[in-house]
Amino acid sequence: MSILFSPLTVRDLTLRNRLWVAPMCMYSAEDGMPGDWHHVHLAQFASGGAGLIIAEATAVVPEGRISPRDTGLWNDAQRDAWARIVTSIHERGAAAGIQLAHAGRKASTWWPWAEGRRSVPLDDGGWQTVAPSPIAYRGYAEPEALDAAGIDAIVEAFAASAVRAVDAGFDVVEIHAAHGYLLHEFLSPLSNQRDDEYGGSLENRARLLLRVVRAVRAAVGAALPVFVRFSASDLAEGGHTVEDTATVAAWAAEAGADLFDISSGGLVAHQHIEVGPGYQVPFAAHVRRETGLVVTAVGAITDGPQAEAILESGDADAIFVGREWLRDPHLGLRAAAELTAAGLTADVDWPVQYARARWN
Repeated sequence: MSILFSPLTVRDLTLRNRLWVAPMCMYSAEDGMPGDWHHVHLAQFASGGAGLIIAEATAVVPEGRISPRDTGLWNDAQRDAWARIVTSIHERGAAAGIQLAHAGRKASTWWPWAEGRRSVPLDDGGWQTVAPSPIAYRGYAEPEALDAAGIDAIVEAFAASAVRAVDAGFDVVEIHAAHGYLLHEFLSPLSNQRDDEYGGSLENRARLLLRVVRAVRAAVGAALPVFVRFSASDLAEGGHTVEDTATVAAWAAEAGADLFDISSGGLVAHQHIEVGPGYQVPFAAHVRRETGLVVTAVGAITDGPQAEAILESGDADAIFVGREWLRDPHLGLRAAAELTAAGLTADVDWPVQYARARWN
């Protein structure tokens, strides 16, 4: 029996398999509203056999968007737009999640194919960014340091967006604490040089994330899974480490999180990263081994046998894939066929409309 195509239960949710779609920004929203692009883009993965589809980093406040074209969940109109997409995902047999985010000092940038990744000037619709400390990401505008009231408002915004996510029908809420965005900025000593209760020790630097986890757990209730995405390492000297991540993940589990989505990097431009097949899997394996928590692996995972081997080794409990789903929106159907050809039982739900194309 394939592990990849076996179910996984997290709280009250049973996912049909362990091959999932990672959140990927599309930079195609207007005023935070997901539209037809998002609807077709996300629903196709459910037809392609995904067990869980996490929608892109979605801002909890307008100022939390990476770019002016990011999605949001700070108002009820956005909630209702997301609800239609969730219904389509469910109709195709997959579960739907959303990644709630605040981009911090990496907010207010141009989308990739517009002007390059630099800050949008205020005169062109940009906005003042915020961060734990007034330290700019290289080439970006300097952020303002959040005060206590600003921190409290962000916690409240995550909770309010989580309520809207439940009302929209999402099955999973993921908290984005990776890739150099606000919660990650608080975690790392490279971007957090505060001298109050949110800076200094790892316990202090993790305080905002843990407040967000508790607030989101209270907002969604006891049944809904809450995930946290971490950058396990800053991949830069003096930064947040995989050992730190294991410690914070254990604290987050006590605060109400269920599963940890392990990525890496994104905090500083001078990071040293070596990309190759499954290059981030060792980070997931470390967190799982040190904590016993449920974790996922992500990063340059491209086919069924590779994903199956990661699960079989015990390095992760499920697999998030990004770019390969963009190359092949029916990756789940293909991966099941690859594993079946290798002699495993790998059952996947084919849409009845596609049945005549099914491999024998």
